[in-house]
Amino acid sequence: MLNIRKASPDELGRLMEIYRTAQDYMIATGNPNQWGHFNPPEERVKEDIRTGISHVIFDESGIHGVFAMCAGEDPTYSYIENGSWLNDGPYITVHRIASDQKVHGVFDCAIEYCKVRADNIRIDTHAENRIMQKLIKRNGFKECGTIYLANGSPRMAFQWSRERETQKTH
Repeated sequence: MLNIRKASPDELGRLMEIYRTAQDYMIATGNPNQWGHFNPPEERVKEDIRTGISHVIFDESGIHGVFAMCAGEDPTYSYIENGSWLNDGPYITVHRIASDQKVHGVFDCAIEYCKVRADNIRIDTHAENRIMQKLIKRNGFKECGTIYLANGSPRMAFQWSRERETQKTH
């Protein structure tokens, strides 16, 4: 059974191994530009751990995944093109999610964890990351438009809203 907790500084090496596995996987599956072999940089991962937003997904055999769960306004989400967010309510953002490819369900586990903690979740991915797009949509997110990272790179933006889920079931 997969569990989640905040990452600790002594786990940095393992998290960087997981990110390297994810980088290699993205490159091999037709998405060489999103992370390449340079994202996320070690300094970013250290900062995620230091600020308490880095979470690990683990079972009895060890850590299999990592993601950053960020509360509050994300500056890259202030402008959206070719669409709009589902609402303007408070949200959390999921960033830098990665798996070691040894267990199934890492993404689903992270999203379920976030759904318990927030009524709105936003996430983005590269247009070439078809696998992530499929996982995002399978977990009830709606594509909302295009956002741009600080460096100007476009990303497909998605949002999940508890209100929208409730409306679908009634």
